[in-house]
Amino acid sequence: MSAPDHATLHALYNEHNGWLKNWLRSRLGNASDAADLAQDTFMRVLTSRNAQPIREPRSYLGAIAHALMVDKFRRKALEQAYLSELASRPERVAESPETRVLILETLVAIDTLLDGLGERTRQIFLAVQLEGLNYVTVAQRHGVSVTTVKKHLIRAMTHCLLLTDD
Repeated sequence: MSAPDHATLHALYNEHNGWLKNWLRSRLGNASDAADLAQDTFMRVLTSRNAQPIREPRSYLGAIAHALMVDKFRRKALEQAYLSELASRPERVAESPETRVLILETLVAIDTLLDGLGERTRQIFLAVQLEGLNYVTVAQRHGVSVTTVKKHLIRAMTHCLLLTDD
């Protein structure tokens, strides 16, 4: 980052960090999480800025912070679903903290991958892959033909393969 860019970022931080923390705290109800997300927001600005000046800094920072907040809530929901599923198992499996982190990271990656699918395609894919339902049952559940179920699965599998092939 060049000196003028550094000075610009420094000014942006000084002028808007307090506002951003207050804005996040009002949405999160927690000063600590708000401070963390504000810091993450400025790190995102630091690592992704081009040479264009920011015309509406609060809108820009708010949009970045909102996206980071959504990601945080999504990760938290996935973690809660995973822990809930673990708790409902008849045999408690004691996993190491490292294994739990790897599983949660994998779940977040899968969620991000599936986020690129349309809603119906995602629902059909999850019904077949996670619930183990057959095509006929899925077709009945969604009010579509078996051929449509197959098309949605092909679309989902292709999407997953293309994104994991990087």
